[in-house]
Amino acid sequence: MAIEESWRRVVGAEFDKDYMGELREFLRGELRSRQIYPPKDRWFRAFELTPFESVRVVILGQDPYHGANQAHGLCFSVQSGVKLPPSLVNIFLEIAREFGVEKSAAERATSGDLSAWAQSGVLLLNSVLTVAANEAASHGKRGWERFTDVCISALNERRENLVFMLWGNYAKSKIPLIDPARHLVLSAAHPSPLSAHSGFFGCDHFKIANQYLQDRGITPIDWLSVFN
Repeated sequence: MAIEESWRRVVGAEFDKDYMGELREFLRGELRSRQIYPPKDRWFRAFELTPFESVRVVILGQDPYHGANQAHGLCFSVQSGVKLPPSLVNIFLEIAREFGVEKSAAERATSGDLSAWAQSGVLLLNSVLTVAANEAASHGKRGWERFTDVCISALNERRENLVFMLWGNYAKSKIPLIDPARHLVLSAAHPSPLSAHSGFFGCDHFKIANQYLQDRGITPIDWLSVFN
């Protein structure tokens, strides 16, 4: 397991701990016996595209998509050419609403690859970084959560004026890791079709995040880049 250099300096010691050794052994067994997602070279993609000092916004997911060719290491994001998952469609619809873009622009979006966001400072972090094919949450409670909690805590302690977007009860469970005096915490319902109408639609998180960043002299995020 290798992680981007700036993150390695902050959380690299975790890789020497017993729980990570147990996780590595578990993953070796999984790789020998069945398909897991994302591909091994994409497990730490979120960290590669968003170095520690580049983070401005954190969006937290639970675990990767478990369908073929979907997951590529960024939460809510899918590889280009793959049908957009319903939650991502709803994210695009909310962005369009907030910024006065025609709803049809979101509906016409053909790529769900959010790499441009990641490269501009949005850490798209799943709490669990791998999953077995067609088995949601199958790699939960194996050690990934402990590792990603350390990453969240490091951002909380070593950075200031970050925006954390926590959608759904699982993401909200990470609120105790974040100091609201140092960062902006935005929570809402999950963008899944099962819950988006219960508080995700109309949350204004993307506009609020940008205003918070601008007020502190930090460059806002070009959320509309997904429609280009």
